Amino acid sequence: MYVGARDQLSFTETEAAKSISWWYRVVMAFSLPSPPLKLPTSYSSSTVNNHTLAASASATSIRNTRKGLLLRRTFVVKASEKDDENPSFNPFGFVTDNPSSRSAIQLPENPAEAGNVGQMLYRIEDKGREYGSYIKSGGFRWFVRETGSSDARLGPRGTVVFLHGAPTQSYSYRVVMSQLAEAGFHCFAPDWIGFGFSDKPQPGYGFDYTEKEYHEQLDKLFNVLEIKSPFSLVVQGFLVGSYGLTWALKNPSRISKLVIMNTPLTASSPVPGLFQQLRIPLLGEFTCQNAIMAERFIEAGSAYVLKVEKADVYRLPYLKSSGPGFALLEATKRANFKGTSGQIADGFASGRWDTPILVAWGISDKYLPQSIAEEFQKGNPSAVTVKLIEGAGHMPQEDWPEKVIDALRYFL
Repeated sequence: MYVGARDQLSFTETEAAKSISWWYRVVMAFSLPSPPLKLPTSYSSSTVNNHTLAASASATSIRNTRKGLLLRRTFVVKASEKDDENPSFNPFGFVTDNPSSRSAIQLPENPAEAGNVGQMLYRIEDKGREYGSYIKSGGFRWFVRETGSSDARLGPRGTVVFLHGAPTQSYSYRVVMSQLAEAGFHCFAPDWIGFGFSDKPQPGYGFDYTEKEYHEQLDKLFNVLEIKSPFSLVVQGFLVGSYGLTWALKNPSRISKLVIMNTPLTASSPVPGLFQQLRIPLLGEFTCQNAIMAERFIEAGSAYVLKVEKADVYRLPYLKSSGPGFALLEATKRANFKGTSGQIADGFASGRWDTPILVAWGISDKYLPQSIAEEFQKGNPSAVTVKLIEGAGHMPQEDWPEKVIDALRYFL
């Protein structure tokens, strides 16, 4: 059975521990609905430790007579005999039942075996840096993945640059980059400033996470990497993913071919609940410090649950420090989601853009429906080709990289 994070407000009363922290009550009471989640039918109470989150499972009733709000949340220890009629509820269902996510907030099967954040960091801190190195550019350290030979940039295949979206990182392109390198391409995939393993400067100290600044820093990085000749650009995702497309609109002569995967392309493109929550005062500050935010976002937009080793990498930056969360918060507050999507739709329309575009679209995307890709193609049918990727969700390169590789080889 699928239920939203706040679809059910009353559950079977059972044993539980002692208390819930005050701010956790605020977040749970006023959080916006998120994409539907598949929740487990039973749950074992355990100790929770997630960055600033410190809560024990308990039976509680929150009564707010001023607002007429009655929240009744009971953490189920044992499944009811009538699961179909009254299913038990995992209070951390927004995490999903991914065992890696459970360990991120310290929910082991045996509480006595619980570790802490430091122990988890020690276990995963060296993960996720395949093909990557640090590049100094514009006063910041970018983490850039590179595959293929530099000689390939002068060959028939040329250079391909991959740009990720928020709140993820270039790690999602690792399989695609490896395979394209074997096919003769020279590939780059940077972590945007504020994301992944790149620098996360404090706003007001040389970087304020605006679209203009992202464009300027990307130009400087390309100069350092000596990406000068026309190259192929691959873009996916929200926010900084969209900035990759607006950068292309400002630099059409530098793009030989453009590939777009599941990115807001029309003014009607919906904005996911995560970014709406980040724009709400106080709630945004709490939300951005959720260490499992990135993996949760990926899973909620897909039909699949991330494997433990993959979830570890997407979680690592947010678990390691507060910087990535506050960077995402600042970038979200400064973004004009609808305005940028409208700019993209107009900029790539017929008569304004003639470079070939492949829209490789995961049709199981829970955030952006297939109609977005179809509407975008109608705006410039002579330049835009749509390739639907069955079985893939919001991040096709992560969900089904083999199909993405086939599509890119054919188009590029």
